[in-house]
Amino acid sequence: MNPTAQIVVLDAGGQYCHLIARKVRDLGVYAEVRPSETPAAELAGARGLIISGGPSSVYDPASPTVDPAIFAQGQAVLGICYGQQLMAHLLGGEVRQGDKGEYGLATLDLEVMSDPMWAGLDGRQQVWMSHRDVVGALPPGFSVAGRTGTCAVAAIAAPGRKLYAVQFHLEVVHTTRGREYLSNFIYGVCGCVRDWDPRHRAPLLEQEIRQAVGSRSVFFFVSGGVDSSVAFALCARALGAERVRGVYVDTGLMREGETDYVSRLPGLTVEHAEAQFLGALAGVTDPERKRHIIGEEFVRVQERVIESRGLLVEYPDGRPGEYPGEHPDGRPGEQPDGGPGEHPDGHPGEHPDEQWILGQGTIYPDTIESGGESGGAAKTALIKTHHNRVAGIQKLIEAGRIVEPLKSFYKDEVRQVGRELELPAELLDRHPFPGPGLAIRCLCSDVAAPLTETGDGIMIPIRSVGVQGDSRTYAPVLAIRSVDHARATALINRLAGVNRVICGVASHVPLDRMQVFASSLTPQRIGRLRAADAIVRRLSHQSGYDRRIWQFPVILIPLGTADAPDSVVLRPVDSVDGMTAQSVVMDLDLLEKICREVLRVPGIAGVFYDLTHKPPGTIEWE
Repeated sequence: MNPTAQIVVLDAGGQYCHLIARKVRDLGVYAEVRPSETPAAELAGARGLIISGGPSSVYDPASPTVDPAIFAQGQAVLGICYGQQLMAHLLGGEVRQGDKGEYGLATLDLEVMSDPMWAGLDGRQQVWMSHRDVVGALPPGFSVAGRTGTCAVAAIAAPGRKLYAVQFHLEVVHTTRGREYLSNFIYGVCGCVRDWDPRHRAPLLEQEIRQAVGSRSVFFFVSGGVDSSVAFALCARALGAERVRGVYVDTGLMREGETDYVSRLPGLTVEHAEAQFLGALAGVTDPERKRHIIGEEFVRVQERVIESRGLLVEYPDGRPGEYPGEHPDGRPGEQPDGGPGEHPDGHPGEHPDEQWILGQGTIYPDTIESGGESGGAAKTALIKTHHNRVAGIQKLIEAGRIVEPLKSFYKDEVRQVGRELELPAELLDRHPFPGPGLAIRCLCSDVAAPLTETGDGIMIPIRSVGVQGDSRTYAPVLAIRSVDHARATALINRLAGVNRVICGVASHVPLDRMQVFASSLTPQRIGRLRAADAIVRRLSHQSGYDRRIWQFPVILIPLGTADAPDSVVLRPVDSVDGMTAQSVVMDLDLLEKICREVLRVPGIAGVFYDLTHKPPGTIEWE
C-alpha cells in the first residue's frame, strides 16, 4: 500500500514530469503525479506541489494551466521551466518569447540568500536548460534569485508565500546540484518526513505482474537488450518459467553477432524474419513511417509465432479468438471434439482454457517520447514513435493483452532491478540498442540535394529529430570544421532552424565535394552500416572506451560521392537515464583508428562526429 503523497507533481505535459516524482522518491519522500488542472481542494493534503515543464507557451489559450488557488492556500509550490513561466503568468508577471533559445548546459549565477530553498547553493553552477520563452517581468512580491548569460530570470522567489520557481531543469542529472535543490524544497521548505524506500523494487513489481496477468501466461519478444531481458526475468520469477516464453526475432536489422549472442541466452528461441521486415521497408524513407512499419510487422510476427506454437485456438470459421482460447462471446474456447488441440506438426497444443498475453520491456522514456500520457491531462509532445507504441500495440494495450512491468522506470532503475534479480553484468551493462534496430540509424532521402555554405558552417539537407522546449523538431544538420562542443551549443541556441551540429573528422574527399543522394533502406546500405558499427564497437571495447560512456550509436547518412554515397556519424554520449545526454569527446588515438578502419568499408566517403547534446538533439537521429 502506497503512503499518502507528501509531494504532488502537477503534469503540464513535460518530457521529464515523472522524472521529477522519481527524484523526489529517491530522496525518501513519496510523490505522485496528478493532472495540472487538479482542483486546489484535492491537493490540500500535500505538503508541497511541483509544477512540471511542458511544450506549450503560456500565452497559447489552449496551454495547460493550474488552479490559481494553489498559490494562496499556504502550501509550498515550486515551478520548473514551463512551471516558472506559468506561475509568473498567473500571478501578474509577463512571459515572452526570448531572443534565442537555450538548450543544453548553461552556467547559473545564484544570488546569496538566507532562505531554506537556496541554502548552500549560492554561486556559479552548471544547469540544464530547454526553453525559448522567458519571464520578462516578475509578478508582484517576487525577486530574481538566479540568472544565466542568456536568461535574466532563471530563478525567482516569494519566500513569505513559499512560492519558488526555476527556469532550468533541476531534475536532470546534468544540473549538477539538482538533487540539493529538490532536497532543500521537500525538507527545508515543505517540512516533509521520510516515508519511502526506493530500493528493493523487484518484489513489488512481481506482485503487480501477478495482479495484471491473473491466470494467463505471458509471451515475450526479447531483443537481448537490458529492458526486455529484465522484464522477461521479472515475469518468469513472478509467474514461473512454465508460464513465460520468449522469442527473439531476427529482423535483418540487427548488429553483427547479435543473433548469435541472444541465441545463447536461456529460455529463448530465434525466429528468422529478415525477408519480411526488409521487404516491408523497401523504398521507405520517412523515419516515422519506418518505425510504424517495424512495429506493425512485429505484431504480424507475434501473431504468426504465437499461432505456430499452438498458443491460439482456431474456431470452426478459421478466426482466432480475441484472447487465446476464448470465443468471441467470452466462453472458453474448445476444439470440436472437446479435447485439447493439436498443432499440425504433431506436438500437443496448449490447453484451450489457457490464455496468452504479450509482455514487453517498454520503459518510461519510450512512452513519453511517443507522446504518451505522463500522468496528467496534458499529453506529452510526440518526439518519435517507438515500435512498441504503434497502432497494433495500442490495440493490444486497450484490450488488456499486454503487460509492461517496467513502463514507469528509467534505464538506470531497470539496471538496478536486474541486479536485484542477479542477472549477469555482461547483460546489464550492455549499451542501449533501439528496438527498430539499424533501420533508424540508416537515414534516407527522397531526393538528391547539394550542400549549402553559410556563415556558420555547411548546411546538410538531411533532417534529424530533436527535442527543443519539450517539443519535437525535424531540422537539417549543420557541419562545422572542428570538434568544438561549446560552439555547437551556441549555434543551436542561436539558429532557430538547426537542432544538430556535426563536424568532419576524416574523409576521402573534402565536404564541399560531397552531396546528399536519394536513398532508401536497402540490404546493401544496412550491410554498410552493420560493418561500420562492428568496427566501432570492437575498437571501443578493446580500448575500454565503451565502459566510460552510456551509448555509442553509429549513424549512416546518404552523404558522399557517386563512388561512395554514404558517410558515418559517430555519436558517443554520456547519460544516466536517456532523458538527457551529453556528447562526449573521444580519445584522439581511438578516433583515428576508427576512422582508418571505417573508411575502408566500401561505399563510405567520410566520418563525422555529432557534437549535439540532448536536448536539443535526441540520442538517436530518427
